[in-house]
Amino acid sequence: MTELEYDVIVIGAGAVGENVADRAVQGGMRTALIESELVGGECSYWACMPSKALLRSAAAVRAAQAVDGAKQAVTGSVDVEGVLRRRNSITHDWDDSSQVKWVSKAGIDLIRGHAEFTGVKALTVTAADGTITRLTARHAVVAATGSAALLPDIPGLADVEPWTSREATSAQEIPASLAIIGGGVVGVEMATAYAGFGTDVTLIVRSGLLTNMEPFAGELVGDSLRALGVTIRNGVDVTEVTREVDKAVLTLSEGEPVTAEKVLVAIGRTPRTQDLGLETIGLEPGAWLDVDDTLLVKGTDWLYGVGDVNHRALLTHQGKYQARAAGDVIAARAKGERVDAAPWGVHVATADHDAVPQVTFSDPPVASVGFTEASARKAGRSIRVLDYDLSWVAGSSTVSDDYVGQARAIVDEDRGVIIGATFVGPDVAELLHSATIAVVGEVPLTRLWHAVPSYPTVSEVWLRFLEAYGRPTT
Repeated sequence: MTELEYDVIVIGAGAVGENVADRAVQGGMRTALIESELVGGECSYWACMPSKALLRSAAAVRAAQAVDGAKQAVTGSVDVEGVLRRRNSITHDWDDSSQVKWVSKAGIDLIRGHAEFTGVKALTVTAADGTITRLTARHAVVAATGSAALLPDIPGLADVEPWTSREATSAQEIPASLAIIGGGVVGVEMATAYAGFGTDVTLIVRSGLLTNMEPFAGELVGDSLRALGVTIRNGVDVTEVTREVDKAVLTLSEGEPVTAEKVLVAIGRTPRTQDLGLETIGLEPGAWLDVDDTLLVKGTDWLYGVGDVNHRALLTHQGKYQARAAGDVIAARAKGERVDAAPWGVHVATADHDAVPQVTFSDPPVASVGFTEASARKAGRSIRVLDYDLSWVAGSSTVSDDYVGQARAIVDEDRGVIIGATFVGPDVAELLHSATIAVVGEVPLTRLWHAVPSYPTVSEVWLRFLEAYGRPTT
């Protein structure tokens, strides 16, 4: 058995773990990164990158078909084999050698295997060949193990071998029919992708689409999905699943059963903490890790939970944001340096609370940051809601001949700043960072009048928001 000691040990070499380790090394910490699967993690191989690759080709075709002069050049359908080939290239055929090289170049030690706590700052790592390495951390251990798809306890579901997001994004053959359980981001994106391949898609949702967003987002996306041929069964639950030859039959709480070649479950996520040995350090296996704004697990002075595993914001970019703060604060504490833990300080993840940006790559896409109207009212904010039809902006007519979209800004009336924004429509993803800066920077509306949007672009909606709110006269 090999025994090694490091300043910092990071469990999980996904995008989040890589960033924690990189920042720790830059802070002078000797750091080990432990991974039992592929270096690069969920985002690189089974989530962000492959899913967007699956969506892009059909979206590009539809965008061309919406512009006269371009649509005449689009004479064929999506080449599914080409889409899969491009997706495979983007995931490097699930080969992590390039990311392993980056880890080495960054000065991080990579240890392959499954990690398990044996005590405070102590771990064992069991490699695929059974070799065991005992590790001790001088300063900190970081759990960046992410999350996995949550599977419901539906009778017969396991017997049909359901897909999760992993199988949906890595499939090498496209099913003729697909039933998707869940109307959140994964369900909507995969319904869009597979409908673009010509798959007969049925989306089964309990209470609507994208329900954590502004209501118009789910409504517009639902209209678009139906136009793509997706059947949406709303307000129902799956009560039983049975196998009939090569098809799955889903019995619903209301209405006719749904029959499909494949079933995708997309109802949420669960933390990957079940088999880490958390019980040896007084924590509950299978639970989310409760952390403070420096990502330190509450009740400890050495364990950090970063990324999905802390349940603050289950998004890769937000996890990487947390990772930079965590890596820096670990190094600062180890060296006895000042910790800047005030809101918006160097060592905290303040944006996790009220300034989380997210793009849902549906068609049309949804881009949002900060509060919705409902969440702002629930938080007791005094707000004014500004709505604008994006098709009325001059720039939208140059993007598409049949542009459909909607925008909303949430203004905190007590402070005169925007605290949330949602955009639905073609190309709105590129509007999001300006909204994020306005929210995070707490830019007064009086100052935003001097941030002039170029013409003709869809970003002119910012001027329309300000006009709706009213120009100051003094």
